[in-house]
Amino acid sequence: MKDYDFFPGEGKFYKANLHCHTVISDGKLTKEQIKEEYQKRGYSIVAFTDHRTYGYHPELTDENFIALAGIEVDVSENPEKCGGWPHAKCYHLNFYDEHPEEGKEFPLPTYVYEDMAGQNAYIKERTEAGFLCCYNHPYWSLQNYDDYKDFEGLWAMEIYNHGCEHDGLYGFNPQSYDEMLRSGQKLFTVATDDNHNIFPVTDSMCDSFGGFIQIKASELTYEAVIKAMKEGNFYFSMAPEIHEAKIEDGVLKVKTSPVEKIFVVTDSRDCYKKLAPKGETITEAEFPLNGKDAWVRIQIRDGKGKFAGTNAVYLK
Repeated sequence: MKDYDFFPGEGKFYKANLHCHTVISDGKLTKEQIKEEYQKRGYSIVAFTDHRTYGYHPELTDENFIALAGIEVDVSENPEKCGGWPHAKCYHLNFYDEHPEEGKEFPLPTYVYEDMAGQNAYIKERTEAGFLCCYNHPYWSLQNYDDYKDFEGLWAMEIYNHGCEHDGLYGFNPQSYDEMLRSGQKLFTVATDDNHNIFPVTDSMCDSFGGFIQIKASELTYEAVIKAMKEGNFYFSMAPEIHEAKIEDGVLKVKTSPVEKIFVVTDSRDCYKKLAPKGETITEAEFPLNGKDAWVRIQIRDGKGKFAGTNAVYLK
């Protein structure tokens, strides 16, 4: 088994929200207000993904903040065939522009919900045009394995969506990510806010500041951030921190902020785990790997029930 560093290279971690809506679509804050509020809370990166509206806002980017260009597109079932909108399944996809300075146009989807081949062709075309595609909130979208097993070309999917957690306690969907991996797909996973800011940022119902990724980049530039995203050099979180994750001489070594549980999920029902004694916390664990796992991913939980975790690492 080869040695592997989950977060390789020089650099530091930068906190990022990859799903954000402003007054340009159905959010309540301007893009300038978004930058201000997120910077107050330690964020260095926000992707502006307004509904059906490509957003490139270079005026927001400076030495301390990167505004990623993006868009969220959607395709839904015909609500008349399924009892109205609350029962209609839908696909929501975020696209992040690798090179926004090129001034590309962004055509909206023209395929229907049931046309997965058309959707995959759209993702392929957008990917070849220089975009990273993320599949959003499968639980909120009322989708199951049959709806997402045939995706092709995804860069990542959401494992946690903070806005959906407020909508109905269905923001966290690790099973969907594992099912994608077990179907043979190789993709990364992110936690996001999907914030619309209907409630003030001080309100307990505010949908900001709850799901994020920590991107390890060589520097805080657009190019370096996109490079780290493409390489999967990041982890998702609701609060806990992963300081180190490495495989050395067949042993998976993990260092974290104080947590109650450190688990290693695998392609089988078996997992590796370390739990803190009752009332205490742990900050590190080592797991000798058995050599049979096709992939592994780390998932931790703190005393407040908040999760963090890595992308899957493929061992075979």
